[in-house]
Amino acid sequence: MRCPFCGHDDTQVKDSRPTEDGGAIRRRRFCPSCGSRFTTFERVQLRELVIVKKNGVKEPFERDKLSRSLMHAVRKRPVEPDRVERIVSGIQRRLESLGENEIPSTVVGEMVMDALRTLDHVAYIRFASVYKNFREAKDFEDFVGKLGGDDDNDV
Repeated sequence: MRCPFCGHDDTQVKDSRPTEDGGAIRRRRFCPSCGSRFTTFERVQLRELVIVKKNGVKEPFERDKLSRSLMHAVRKRPVEPDRVERIVSGIQRRLESLGENEIPSTVVGEMVMDALRTLDHVAYIRFASVYKNFREAKDFEDFVGKLGGDDDNDV
């Protein structure tokens, strides 16, 4: 593994352990060239996923991009980062189990919406405002009105 600090090609693994959810191996590494320490994660990847955007553009699925968008939605909310990580892992597993290599971005968006709806209503509305491209306050009112109509989700 190449050192992210100095670019040296031969780093040493000092410690390895599974993550809490067991979905990855966390490796603590040391660079003998510059003395830096860093952490890497090793995950099983069942297939190469490609996301097809609404405009037809195709790009590789990026777990980190999904994680960042969820973290942005739950920012300053009482949500543990581990819960977000479990959601990301669950969505990635569901996408891989669909059996398709090319997945429409709308499928990913709906999976995120479903997960956030049960996790945190404010985060759900934040994500929905970007995902559904809200343009004015009325869009929020209509969306929150529909949300308030659910019996199992009190806002």
